[in-house]
Amino acid sequence: MNILFLEDEPTIQEVLTEYMRMQGYEVTCVQDGKAALRLLEEHSFDMAVLDIMVPGASGLEVLRYCKEKRPETATIMLTALGDEGTQVQAFNLYADDYVIKPVSPIILLKRMETILRRVKRSQSKEDKGLVICDDSYQAFYNGKPLELTLSEFLLLQVLWKEPKRVFTREQLILRIFNEDYVGNDRIIDAHIKNLRKKLPENYIRTVIGVGYQFREETS
Repeated sequence: MNILFLEDEPTIQEVLTEYMRMQGYEVTCVQDGKAALRLLEEHSFDMAVLDIMVPGASGLEVLRYCKEKRPETATIMLTALGDEGTQVQAFNLYADDYVIKPVSPIILLKRMETILRRVKRSQSKEDKGLVICDDSYQAFYNGKPLELTLSEFLLLQVLWKEPKRVFTREQLILRIFNEDYVGNDRIIDAHIKNLRKKLPENYIRTVIGVGYQFREETS
């Protein structure tokens, strides 16, 4: 497995790189975001481990490039920024995982292993159709990621997990926003409309007078 490792702190880069190589990964290290982008233009990697706060292009810019130009490359954001806004931004750009430094090398390796195994599985024949990945906040169709917002993903995830249940709009709002949302429950209708545009098949059934249900059979 080929790993692109973007990290500008020499000690962290040296330690984590050594652990990765001991695990059998081929690791290419860079300390600058622009250098990472140049490498991605010329080479294919199985995974990119990206620090966010680096010189040149930020890790988030590199992440955006990966998802647009190298969708086969799994991504882990490795950063000291633990605020919720940065994490949501990374997941909205379809990062596979988000690890806050300092991190145990063993834990990082386990997360890498889990993501690479899942990506390989999602590309196999057994995962044809719609696949929901809870840990990365991503949905796939025939192995290709669907470009969903976080709210759209959470809505699809709730329906998908309980396909025999019909959810009211109020129940969906509580599942997605907890008790923080203040506004019209018709926001759910807007998200459903957008989801139907993005899903390649009609997975969502409207139950008139009640709400919505996941449709297991789409034919």
